[in-house]
Amino acid sequence: MSFLVVDNAVKTFGGLRAVDGVSFALQQGEIVGLLGPNGAGKTTLINLISGALPATEGQISLDGVRLTGLRPDRIARAGVARTFQLVRVLPSLTLTENVMIPAVFGAKSHWGPEARAVAMGALDRVGLAGRHDATAGALTYIDQKRLELARALAAEPSLLLLDEWLAGLNPSELLEGIALIRELAQSGVTILMVEHIMEAVRALCPRALVMNSGRLIADEATGAALADPHVIAAYLGEGADA
Repeated sequence: MSFLVVDNAVKTFGGLRAVDGVSFALQQGEIVGLLGPNGAGKTTLINLISGALPATEGQISLDGVRLTGLRPDRIARAGVARTFQLVRVLPSLTLTENVMIPAVFGAKSHWGPEARAVAMGALDRVGLAGRHDATAGALTYIDQKRLELARALAAEPSLLLLDEWLAGLNPSELLEGIALIRELAQSGVTILMVEHIMEAVRALCPRALVMNSGRLIADEATGAALADPHVIAAYLGEGADA
């Protein structure tokens, strides 16, 4: 049985079908790229899976549990965590305090010292060991990205949604980020990653889903997807783009 199943997902905003009948399935432990030009509907799809937006039509399930219609906190409890395109740290809190919040509201609902221990472990895992008491607002951009990922990991997800987590990194930071995501994938968590950096997609994702104008136009091995004439046309702007 597939682990994540998205069946005919639709999201409309007035007359715009931002996600238009998208269906696919992921197996447990897969790491899959979600690609497409700007405005293709990728982040909207991530929002449907995480519950940030309700689906207009269709069904989404994780490990046999129906996610469609659940509140975001219930979806987090079911094992889904995500990062955002724009880093959303709480700048006046310490790194540990930032990461304790999803530890409390994540899949296993830790409290008190237990939540603190989970938070510190997540910080260590993303390369922020020894900085637990630093203030989040004082971090560099790459370290804010690390903190954002630590927050997702502290929720102890079985499905991790990465929305352009590698965007804005310099070349050395990008290599560090790729290595970190690869390590997470090897731990068994299922990862669906929205990404525009093809170097990272080729390095991390054996399989790619490609969207354009709200529709899924490719679901195949990454090399084949990136050579697909329909995918090339979408990235070069031939045809409509939602």
